[in-house]
Amino acid sequence: MNRRRRRPHAAAAVTVALALAVLASPVLTLQASAAPLPPPPPKKTLEEVRQEIDELYRQAAAATDAYNLAEERTERQSAEIVRLARMIEDGRKRIETLKAQAGAAARAQYRNGGIPESAQLVLTGDPQLFLDTAGRLREGAKATTDLIGDLSRVQDELGGYAKEAGDNWSKLESNRVKQAQAKKDINTRIEAAKKLEGELAAEERERLRQLEEQARQRSQTQWLSSGILDRLTTEATPEARRAIGNALAQVGKPYVWGAEGPDSFDCSGLTQSAWAAAGKRIPRTSQEQWRLLPRVAPKDMRPGDLIVYFKDASHIAMYIGDGKMVHAPRPGRNVTVAGAGSMEILGIVRPN
Repeated sequence: MNRRRRRPHAAAAVTVALALAVLASPVLTLQASAAPLPPPPPKKTLEEVRQEIDELYRQAAAATDAYNLAEERTERQSAEIVRLARMIEDGRKRIETLKAQAGAAARAQYRNGGIPESAQLVLTGDPQLFLDTAGRLREGAKATTDLIGDLSRVQDELGGYAKEAGDNWSKLESNRVKQAQAKKDINTRIEAAKKLEGELAAEERERLRQLEEQARQRSQTQWLSSGILDRLTTEATPEARRAIGNALAQVGKPYVWGAEGPDSFDCSGLTQSAWAAAGKRIPRTSQEQWRLLPRVAPKDMRPGDLIVYFKDASHIAMYIGDGKMVHAPRPGRNVTVAGAGSMEILGIVRPN
């Protein structure tokens, strides 16, 4: 009996022991499975940071071109819509005038008792009246034919203007969407570049500037070592001299994407503004300037020509002679004079 009484206590002890073992097992498992944290990624070198920042700003420059082109097209489409609206209004007024003329002819016939003039001509017994009426009938028939033709033509024109206005409105909305997306892309890339640069200590930022300058000097030295200056003329046209003078007057002003002056510029805004001061209108963006302006062989480059940089034509500057150019570099930098070969040259175009 004593053994029987003790058995429940023994069973309870076993149960408690098992429970404690179960509770303890996850801890043991976790401790056994815990692995050391992976090492942090290696810190980027300043040169890697410089290259990454440069690439982000180049991407921002390409997006800026897309923004500027969409803005230019938006303005052009808006002006076209206004022009077409005026033509539609003029057409409506013309139709109202033609309808009034047709109404006047109908009322004249009504006043004659509804008898057509041709029937009145047959009934007349006066030879002179017959001749006068016949001449008037010919003139009236021609006038009626002309009236109907004018009315039909103006109505067709009105329909054409309305369709063209609708097409331009669709293009306008499409360009606005492109402009908004380009603006978003620009801000994304500029903010990413600023964040990278902002994470650097003051001495690192100064070192970054030195690395940028060293990279430009290496590229410029390589360009000059080709003997390019020995083949280039120093002569410039009067228009080119005016354009160069205007561009140099902007040195020290900040780069701002989409800006065309007078207080700030982006790269193509500077070249367009400078040539506008010389009396020559050129396209707004660096890519359009590259695409539409006459191209010049490197050996024929002269002061005032525009140098287009990078494979996507995302940057442009004005050659000023002596192996130098003036340009608006990028956000955070000011309009400055630099070596013409300090970046990857795509080609040269000539505004005049």
